[in-house]
Formats: sequence, C-alpha cells, structure tokens
Amino acid sequence: MLLSLSVRDFVLIDRLDLSFRPGLCVMTGETGAGKSILLDALGLVLGARADAAFVRHGRDQAIITAAFDIGDHASARAALADQGFEPEDTVILRRTLGADGRSRAFVNDQPASISFLRQLGAMLAEIQVQNDGHRLLQPANHRAVLDGFGKVEAKLAATRAAHDAWAGARRDLAAAEEAVKKAGADEDYLRHALDEFAQVDPRPGEEAALASERELLRHGERIAEALKEADSSLNARDGIESRLRVAERTLLRVAAQAAGRLDAVIHAVQRASSEAGEAVAALERARRDLDVDPRRLEQSEERLFALRALARKHHRAVDELPGLRDEMAARLALIDTGSKQLAALEKAVKTTRAAYQAAAEDLSGGRQASAGKLDKAVARELGPLKLEKARFRTAVEAVAEESAWTRDGLDRVQFEAATNPGQPFAPLAKVASGGELSRFMLALQVVLAGKGTAGTLVFDEADSGVGGATAAAIGERLARLAADVQVLVVTHSPQVAARGTHHWRIAKGEAGTGKKEVVADVVELAPADRREEIARMLAGSKVTDEARAAADSLMKSSAA
Repeated sequence: MLLSLSVRDFVLIDRLDLSFRPGLCVMTGETGAGKSILLDALGLVLGARADAAFVRHGRDQAIITAAFDIGDHASARAALADQGFEPEDTVILRRTLGADGRSRAFVNDQPASISFLRQLGAMLAEIQVQNDGHRLLQPANHRAVLDGFGKVEAKLAATRAAHDAWAGARRDLAAAEEAVKKAGADEDYLRHALDEFAQVDPRPGEEAALASERELLRHGERIAEALKEADSSLNARDGIESRLRVAERTLLRVAAQAAGRLDAVIHAVQRASSEAGEAVAALERARRDLDVDPRRLEQSEERLFALRALARKHHRAVDELPGLRDEMAARLALIDTGSKQLAALEKAVKTTRAAYQAAAEDLSGGRQASAGKLDKAVARELGPLKLEKARFRTAVEAVAEESAWTRDGLDRVQFEAATNPGQPFAPLAKVASGGELSRFMLALQVVLAGKGTAGTLVFDEADSGVGGATAAAIGERLARLAADVQVLVVTHSPQVAARGTHHWRIAKGEAGTGKKEVVADVVELAPADRREEIARMLAGSKVTDEARAAADSLMKSSAA
C-alpha cells in the first residue's frame, strides 16, 4: 500500500508531500489542473521512462520519493532479498531526474538499477491509463493472471517440477550421445594413450614423493658423512652419553647427604642421559635407512622424468594423470557400453516427457475451468458498466508443438472481447475504444481483486466518456475494489468522487516566490470541502444551492 508521495520540482509541482491511507482515494480538479502530472510523478518513481522535460523549468533536478507498506508481500520481499536489500515493512523508492535527462534510482536510500525499480514498482502498484501498456492488456501476462485467479499453484508447481525432470533427462541424453560420438571418433587415440598410461602407471601423490627421494639421494654421500661424524661424537669414550652417566653416578653417591637439594639436578641429568641414548639409536636407524646406491638415484630420476613427460604431453599436472587415465578409460568403455547407456537414457526421456505431459494436461484442465469462471464473473460486471452488448472470453489454447511446451505448461492464454453483436472475438486491446477499454479493465480488476500482487491500483479517468448510471456503477465497483486493495482514482465524475473515503483536490495557482510561476497544488478535503468540490463537479463554474443539495444526496447515497 502507498503510504506517502513526495514530489520536488516536477513539471508544475514545486513542493508536494502527500500521505495516503487504505480505501478509495479520489483526486479531482478542473481540466489542466495537473492531475496527470501527479500520476506521471508516481509512474516515474515506479520505474517509468524518464524525460528531461519533467524537470521544472529553471531547476537542476526533480526528486520523487514514495513509501510503501509491503507487510507480508512475499514477492516484493523476495525481490528485495535477491538484490541484497534488507526487507523491511516499509520500503522507500526514490528517483532523481536531472535537467540533462540523467536519472538515478534508490531503494531504502541505497542505489538501485532502474530495471529493478521497475520490477519492484510493478509488484507494489499498477497504474492504468487509457491505451497504456497495462499488464492486463499484455498477452504475456494473461496466463499468470488466470493462474492467480484460479489458484492452480499446486498443479503449476507439479508441472514445473515435471518439466525440470524432463529437461534434465534430455540434457543427460544429449551429453551421453555427444560423449559416445566423440569416443568413437577418438578410439585409436584413446587406445594408444591408455597403452602409454599402462607403461608408466601413474599413482596419486607420486611426483612429490619421487622429488623428495631424488633430493635426498642426490646429497646422499654428504648426508652419510655427516651421520658418521655425528655417530663418532656421540659414541666416543668421552662422548656425551658417557659423560652424563659418570655425572649421574657421582651425584647419586652424595645425594643422601644433600637433604634433597640435588634431586632436581639428578632428574635433569637422567632425562638428558635418556634422550642422548634415544639420539644415538635414531642416528643408527638413519644410517641404516640411508641408501646411497647410485642405481637407486638413477631409477628415481627416470621415473620422475617419465611422469613429467607424460604430463607435458597431455597438458596436465602430474597429479592429474591418474584421473585423466580413468576418464579416458571411461570414454573408451562407452564404445562397448554406450548403446546400453543411451537406451536407458532414452527411456528416461520418454518417461519424464509422459509425466510432464500428464501434469501439464491436468494444469490445462484447471485453467479451462478457471477461464469459464473468470468469463462469467467479468460478464456480470459488464452490464452495469454499459457494456451489456459486449462479450469477454479467456481463450486457452493448447499448443501442439513440443518445442513450445514450457515450465508453465502447454497453453497459450489470451483475454479477448467482442464489443458488438456478431463481431468476432479479438485481443482485448484491439477491439475496445479508450472508454470501453477502461471499463473492461475495471471489470477485470474488480473480479481479480485480491488475486494479484500489487497492493495499490491507480485508475486515470476510468469514468471517461460516461455519466449518470454508468458513472455510478463505476464508482460502486471502485469502492468495492478498494475493500481489498488501496485504490487511487483520478476522476471527473461526481458519482465516483462521492464514493471516496479520502478526497484530494488538485488546482493550479501562482507560486508564492514573487515570480509569476504557475504551480500545481494538492489539498486533502475535509467533509465540508468535499461537498463543495462535488457540487462544483455537478454545476460547473458557478456552484448553486441546488448543486450543493445534489452533492449532499450523492454523498449520502454513496455512504449508505
């Protein structure tokens, strides 16, 4: 729901701040007062195309800000989260437009793309003006509108899941067919390469182990000499271990007379003696394990060079060779097992296709039933709107071409109308005049109320070209629609204005700047002022007591 709209330096609007509430919000004013300018400002902040002419003459930029209560609006919250915005109960949209035509968008004071502003704006509010690109006039939206009306979410979800499974099976089959084809073309190469792999037989982690061993063997003589020298130092008659044992025996002879003062020293000498013994043993093991045979070094180098040569040939790291060998073996195996694998995948494609078709046909049945209900509901609304001779239908056509089947099913959906007896049905936008189209849209909106996502609906002169009972019927339907969603309507009809729960008057005047500038101003009307405005709409330029009495009657009957 739209909470507020702030407009700065936009065409005739100098500075304007409006607050909105639930219900039917009507805006009235004389022709040329600037009602359409206000809708242009709202459209701009919802992502409509910008035009430098919107910037008030002599100003640097126009700024439009709108605040919406998104409450439990799941789609809007998901869209905000997808773009990295923190979903809050109130979302603030802002659009700036420079005199040079450059435009910027912000969501909750964070920069956003114009395309995202347009996407989010379409979820929050719908603006319908005569002959515009309203979503209900665009066939691409008709299927989703029908699905929302018919509440076929479960059938649609099943169809989409089945389509995804079918698409996955087709991808697997295509990939396997390509793999089998390529394996057949590369058979000679694969067999030759696997023979080379068999000769080398690479093993995981082998390169690092060989490189380490090679480094050790290359310095083997130097290492052996160092070990020998260390062994001599440790095992000599006066070596460290022997000296520690002598020190230990000497201290133990006088320990009893030292009253415990030598205990710590003796323990330290004992630990050092034990570790010295371990060092001698480790040194001996190292000498035994060290193999400086030149033939072993030669073998290690030959093995390492063979592995690296094979890796260079296949443009891989040495550690990747075992995996590459397995991959080649699997590709070669496809030549023998491919036909069996392809048969299994083809069966999976047929099975998933049949499951998709069954789910999609079930969805089509639900759509056909929903279309009948929608047509009857719209037909009931047309008579009071002076479209009693018009007919409306929802055409649901199953497409035969498998290539046209989608995640949303087998159907093309289009809203069609015939405005005169004997006239064939045609797309709604092509057969209805501007006034008729507005009334068709109103009938649809009333029927679809609560079925869409937008919490605010805006109508620009839905009562254009009608009066009397028809205008009263339009007002009654707008009021009924406003029971479910917030409705803003720009109107010239007193019958519609009398139905409003909130009323604003738009008028032109001179700016209070001392300059001869014309500005548009919007004032919310109190009950007494509403009566005077509706009387003006009834009487014209001169408001009479009779017009005021008629306004009282309209307001009273509308409130009943």
